[in-house]
Amino acid sequence: MEKRLSSWKYPIILLFGIGISNIGMWIYFIALNLMVFNMTGSALAVAALYIIRPLATLFTNLWCGSVIDRTNKKYMMILLDVTQGILITCLAFFSSSVGMIYLLVFFINMASSIYGPTSISYITRLIPSNNRQKFNSWRSLLDSGAFFLGPAITGVLFMIGTPIFAIYINAIAFFFSAFVTLFMPNLEKKKVTTTATEKMSVDVLKKDWKLVLQFSRSHVYVMTIYFLFIAFIVMQTAIDSLEVAFSKDVIHLSDSEYGFLVSIAGAGIIIGAFINVILTKKLVVSWMIGLGSVIVSVGYLIFAFSPNFFMAAIGFFILAFANAFANTGYLTFYQNNIPVEVMGRFGSIYGFAEALLVIVATALFAVTAHLVSIKFVVVSGAIFTLLLTLVLLLLNIRPSKQKLYHVLPDEGKHV
Repeated sequence: MEKRLSSWKYPIILLFGIGISNIGMWIYFIALNLMVFNMTGSALAVAALYIIRPLATLFTNLWCGSVIDRTNKKYMMILLDVTQGILITCLAFFSSSVGMIYLLVFFINMASSIYGPTSISYITRLIPSNNRQKFNSWRSLLDSGAFFLGPAITGVLFMIGTPIFAIYINAIAFFFSAFVTLFMPNLEKKKVTTTATEKMSVDVLKKDWKLVLQFSRSHVYVMTIYFLFIAFIVMQTAIDSLEVAFSKDVIHLSDSEYGFLVSIAGAGIIIGAFINVILTKKLVVSWMIGLGSVIVSVGYLIFAFSPNFFMAAIGFFILAFANAFANTGYLTFYQNNIPVEVMGRFGSIYGFAEALLVIVATALFAVTAHLVSIKFVVVSGAIFTLLLTLVLLLLNIRPSKQKLYHVLPDEGKHV
């Protein structure tokens, strides 16, 4: 028992920091939206905030992976946390200028885009393969808990202060996350690689892109699963972009009913994540990805054909519940099959493609909904997502490929 607790010492510290950071991000997200709306009174101005994130990803991800894989991940995470904390603090000083807010949000999202692949690379090094699924389950539970606690805490902060006060709280959360990371082990302290001494240049970037493409070509099955799941995520994002309009204009929900609908989704996420944690040792990663994604699609389909609040609530609960399993399974598969030494480059390069697809799909859905109808787009999107995930399920459960859902990166996954 004592040995088990000792082995989970650093993962627990890391989970604690992630939990605080996630709650802080929800506080920041809600406060920022309210601050911009109060300044402009424009829904379009608020919507622009949603475009900044993928744009920052497009600007960052083609080169940041090459930097991530050549730097110390622990200190990179600390630097990015501190950077985001400082930039968020600056938001409060430029709260009267929408242009400056957009610029600062762009840089904050750039730092966030770099932090994502950096943290995944560090976590993969830190957590042994036999503990990754359990760690990812706990992380999913923390993420879903932040979904509930973040808005609730924000509401309390608004009662005792202003959105700017909430912004300061988020900055403190990032500084706290950096402080917690200081206590994490330096996993690359004694590691010396030839790539670490290379200076960044266009030639180095080209070489890195070729390396990622070489790995992709030589691991066709892994890449097929990866791209299908990314397509699944893109479809979810595109459908979600029409969620409010569909709920109001097609199902004819009131504001309070829609708010309750979101709460039901939150309950689904937490219950799914909690069961995921309890049954970690009994759940098979391949079925978590395949069946989990299919059930999420079924939830969207129920929502798309909902005639009333009751059916929409069932659809929302199902899709939120199953997402906890699908995401945990996918992250575990990713960590077990992408070489940790190139994980930064892999995640950032394909993250660029994902961000581009999100922008294109969201714009396409919005234009089609305007030209045809919202219901047609949501129903068509839900049907396509179901077909997509059925293909994913059939590939996931192929008996000959089951070893890939357990293999370590250093057991054959090298570039």
